[in-house]
Amino acid sequence: MTRRVALLAHEGVPDRAKTAVGVLRYTDDEVVAVLDREIAEADPGARVADYIDGVPDAPIVGRAADAPAFDALVIGVAPIGGGFDESWRSDVRHALESGADVVAGLHYFLSEDEEFASLAAEHGGELWDVRRPPADLTVADGVARDLDAEIVLTVGTDCSTGKMTTTRELYEAAVERGVDAAFVPTGQTGIIIEDWGIPIDRTVSDFTAGAVERMCRERADHDYLFVEGQGSIVHPAYSAVTTGILHGAMPDSLVLCHEAGREAIHGYESFAIPDPGEVASLYESLAKPVAPTEVVAGALNTKALSERDAEDALARYRSQVGVPVADPIRDGAEPLLEAVL
Repeated sequence: MTRRVALLAHEGVPDRAKTAVGVLRYTDDEVVAVLDREIAEADPGARVADYIDGVPDAPIVGRAADAPAFDALVIGVAPIGGGFDESWRSDVRHALESGADVVAGLHYFLSEDEEFASLAAEHGGELWDVRRPPADLTVADGVARDLDAEIVLTVGTDCSTGKMTTTRELYEAAVERGVDAAFVPTGQTGIIIEDWGIPIDRTVSDFTAGAVERMCRERADHDYLFVEGQGSIVHPAYSAVTTGILHGAMPDSLVLCHEAGREAIHGYESFAIPDPGEVASLYESLAKPVAPTEVVAGALNTKALSERDAEDALARYRSQVGVPVADPIRDGAEPLLEAVL
C-alpha cells in the first residue's frame, strides 16, 4: 500500500538533502510535503517544483505540524558523521504523537532515544533506523564473481557525485528495456527507496565485503545486478567502505561517477581529486588481485552548468576517462547502459 510521506530536509533543499531528493525522484510512496524551515520562512507558499526539476511536486513547509496528514516522516538530510540535529526533535515528536512512523538514515539511532522510543510505543508508530545492519553478518566467501548475474558497480571520484542516482537510472533504464535486473542498495537513500538492503558504512570492517556479497547472492536470480557504490577510493575518510564494496561485489564492470568542476574532496578541501582517468586506473588496479574489472562508462553530474558548459564538461570528461560518458539525469542513462550491456 502506498504511504503518505513527509520529508524532513531543513536547510537542505535543493543541494544538501540528497536523501530527500533521492526519495522524491524514485519512491513509490506519495510525498505530501517537504520540511525546510529556511525556505518556508523566506518563501511562503513555496513548492518543490520551484527548487528541484524532474521530481513530483509537493508543498514546502516549515514544520511537521504544518504538513498534510502523513503516515511516515523520513529524515532526508544526511550530515557528515550521521548525527541527529536537536532542532529536528519537535518534528519527530509531532510525527510520533500523530501515530506516524519515522524513518532515519542516521548513525544516531532514534530507537535508542528514550523520548522517541516512549512516544512510538505509546502512539503505535514505528522507528526504522535504516543504518542498523543485520546482526548475523560474516566475512566474505569470495564468490560473487561465480554468480550467474552480471554485476555492475558505480564508483566515484568523491562522495555525493551521483552514485546512487546513476545506479538507479541504469537499473530503471535496463528494466524499461526488458532486461532482468535488480538494484542492490548499500546506503540509506537506496535502502529507503527499495525497502531492503544493508548499510555498508555501518558494518564492522571485517564484514563489509561479506555484506555486499550477501546482497548479491540474494539477488543472483537476476541477469544484471546494479550495485550502489559509496565513498571514493581517494577519500581520506571513506575509502575503506569503497574498497569493501569493490572486493565484496567483484563487479564485472564499473561506472565512474564525477561532478563537473569539483577539484577537491567535499569537506576535505586540502585533498585534491586526481584526474578522473587516474582514479579509474586506481579502481581497476585495486580490483585486479581479487577480481579483475574495468571502467566501461562515466557518469558526470552537470546540474550546476548551462547546457553549453555541460557539453564542454562531458567532452573533457570523455577525453579523461576514455569511455562513453553522459549525465544520467540530463541526458538519460541509455549511453551508459549501452556500454554496460
